Amino acid sequence: MSESLSRSGLAYGTGAYLIWGTFPLLMAALKPAGALEITAHRAVWSVVVCAIIVAVMGAWSRLRAALTDSRTLLTLAVAAVFIAVNWLVYVYATVTDHVNSAALGYYINPLFTVALGVVFLGERLRRMQVVALGIGAAAVVVIGVGLGEFPWIALVLATSFGLYGLIKKRIGSSVDAVTGLTVETLVLAPIALLGLWWIHDSGRQTFLSRGEAGLGLDHDLLLMSTGIFTAGALMLFAAGARRLPLYVTGLLQYIAPTMMFILAVWHFGEPMPVSRWIGFVLVWVALVVLTVDGWRLRPRKREARVQPAEPV
Repeated sequence: MSESLSRSGLAYGTGAYLIWGTFPLLMAALKPAGALEITAHRAVWSVVVCAIIVAVMGAWSRLRAALTDSRTLLTLAVAAVFIAVNWLVYVYATVTDHVNSAALGYYINPLFTVALGVVFLGERLRRMQVVALGIGAAAVVVIGVGLGEFPWIALVLATSFGLYGLIKKRIGSSVDAVTGLTVETLVLAPIALLGLWWIHDSGRQTFLSRGEAGLGLDHDLLLMSTGIFTAGALMLFAAGARRLPLYVTGLLQYIAPTMMFILAVWHFGEPMPVSRWIGFVLVWVALVVLTVDGWRLRPRKREARVQPAEPV
């Protein structure tokens, strides 16, 4: 991999995770819109953005192929369910002042992904991976006991995104990122529109609302922008992932939850009892163990020079 490609890959990958890391600020700015309304708009406007991208790329044939292949369509429909659950719970966490729980979920996700590889892909755990998983499980127990409740937000986020990633891995390179997201949001669009109709019918709509709430065009544009940020971040991530080794992408994924953690503690002022600090420290230790294990297995430069270059 050339130095120029490495730099561009880092720029694309970092950009994607910076967008995801600042999402809590966007979600907070969308109040008093609720989690269901925000998630529905995110799905609907993502369809619009993806359709524009498909049109610009002239990729209608790829989209048609994915929609007419029953197996591909069913696989992406299942993926859509998991990403919809992830979006809804994530937005709920941010608008109800549980950004810390969301950060914890995305910190746990790499550990959960390792476990999924064992269960569904038949991968064998290395010793350091076992240690990391054990420490991560202990962290969840400590946080749950300290808070006196089941940390469901973190676990649902880690589980839904992990299963979404597993499905996308299984579908492989047969469906590109734009086509995949377009199909997924097309699947979600009718449900999202039904949800928006129900919100409007119940009098809780904030989009195009000009009543006592005093909401204006800026609020409407922010709701519409959720589709741009969603599709844009995915495009940047896909471009970065193609240009970077897997272990570098694995390191970059900690940017988003770290930014969310910082925002939760120092911007939103969420409480951090001792048990939660202990739990987060344990998770960070587990991630360090997992990262060191992955770093040890990275391809060596000498090996990379004797191998043919991958097409980009």
